[in-house]
Amino acid sequence: MRSNLNTLYVEIGGQETIDKLVDAFYPRVYEDEELRPLFEGDIEEIKNKQRMFLPQFLGGPALYSQEFGPPAMKSRHLPFEITPKRAECWLNCMKGAFVEIGLYDTPAGMAFYNRLIQVASIMVNSSDTTEE
Repeated sequence: MRSNLNTLYVEIGGQETIDKLVDAFYPRVYEDEELRPLFEGDIEEIKNKQRMFLPQFLGGPALYSQEFGPPAMKSRHLPFEITPKRAECWLNCMKGAFVEIGLYDTPAGMAFYNRLIQVASIMVNSSDTTEE
């Protein structure tokens, strides 16, 4: 069990690693045809929110809550159609970013990524539809 001084946030390298991850992740999102429609708007604002949310998610400073209130991520994402396929694409983009910055093959990185797998499944709010 982690102590308050030894959070996943600290173990992965803190804000510097979060910044690298966000910068590696979002180009992948915008290249993905499934995800691109979900991320309309100011990319810098979107990236900034992620930079604020992830530290809190990993036991670091509650930057997101201080600025926007409780994360309530499921309800904040309800306006977006998040299908199992889109959740999988999101995880693939995240995995690529983890690999790019050298986080994927570390114990803390794997613990972080495993938490994201759980989040991705929780965020699904629509079923996949097949168009033929």
